[in-house]
Amino acid sequence: MLEKENLIKLARIQMPFGKYAGRVLIDLPEEYLLWFARKNQFPSGELGALMELCLALKIEGLDSVVKPLKYQHPEDL
Repeated sequence: MLEKENLIKLARIQMPFGKYAGRVLIDLPEEYLLWFARKNQFPSGELGALMELCLALKIEGLDSVVKPLKYQHPEDL
């Protein structure tokens, strides 16, 4: 799951619903992601998998690696 394309998706895909709709996944608050984890209710499919990856990166303090990808042009990646 820790593939380059998934890291780029975390930096580019917006949350499609809820309190933080429109916010890029990597910018979601850790507490919000923990809420999904505690309830065991991550969305199904790719969105849920990316949210779980995002939480894992935040817990390990690695979200700062993904944030610069928000500003890079796709051809530079």
